[in-house]
Amino acid sequence: MPIKIANDLPAARTLEKENIFYMSETRALTQNIRPLHVLLLNLMPTKIETETQFARVLGNTPIQIELDLIAPATHISSHISEEHMLSFYRTFADVKQDYFDGMIITGAPVEQMAFEEVDYWDELCEIMAWSKTHVHSTLHLCWGAQAGLYFHYGIPKRPLDHKVFGVFPHHTERDNFILFRGFDDIFYIPHSRHTETAREDVEAVPELTIMASSKEAGIYAIKTENGRQIYLMGHAEYDRDTLKHEYERDVKAGKPIDLPKHYFPDDDPARPPINNWRSSGHMIYANWVNYILYQTTPYDITAIGR
Repeated sequence: MPIKIANDLPAARTLEKENIFYMSETRALTQNIRPLHVLLLNLMPTKIETETQFARVLGNTPIQIELDLIAPATHISSHISEEHMLSFYRTFADVKQDYFDGMIITGAPVEQMAFEEVDYWDELCEIMAWSKTHVHSTLHLCWGAQAGLYFHYGIPKRPLDHKVFGVFPHHTERDNFILFRGFDDIFYIPHSRHTETAREDVEAVPELTIMASSKEAGIYAIKTENGRQIYLMGHAEYDRDTLKHEYERDVKAGKPIDLPKHYFPDDDPARPPINNWRSSGHMIYANWVNYILYQTTPYDITAIGR
């Protein structure tokens, strides 16, 4: 089944070219089934690129999904038009009375700031607290994962001497978590971080379990019981050129930046990178949708709060 998105969302044109099924709002009105409701809290400045990445991985699953977009009301997005935000985004105030099968909290380019210094931190805390009673399973990604671990469990993020930047091999640490069903023994995930979450901090919290990691990039996946909260430190949803664009942006701005590791063939930025994480990205989201959302969420979605 396809993902349901707004009629004119720019991601629709990209998905159509890639032969990924999606359903317009108009067509969805004729479907007599309950789709899964997924809320995307998009904290990235590159709104359209991020929307497209998540629509792509969610649209490649067998379940019909209705995707809603929200952004912080306490932050003005300067990299996207006001028209786009007004057309496709709502605020937390618009959805706080609703219930969702799943929610995704993206990363954000604020990781070198203290959490409390982020202008929408209070609003984000309110959303994360609300998610425990109104969302069946929440995916927290990169800085969003660090923010969630800090808010829910008091786990700090720690600065790194060098940015974790590139595509790294990973392995699972537990064999029974459904999110990694069908994965190879070694799988690849992009990372782009200046900070980390320390293993000893996570292992000190009984409610948390580390599910996957990388020798070079550190912890990748953490979960609570039954996958109600999942924390992913990397970016399985990234496009082939996302790290390339980050690297070229920093080079152009004169910022100190190393080549992303294990990314450009022979470390030659003039050569196109090879995407060796696409299958992992699609499988993570397909497993989340099928085995955690579809298989375990209550049919009466309001029962989540009860």
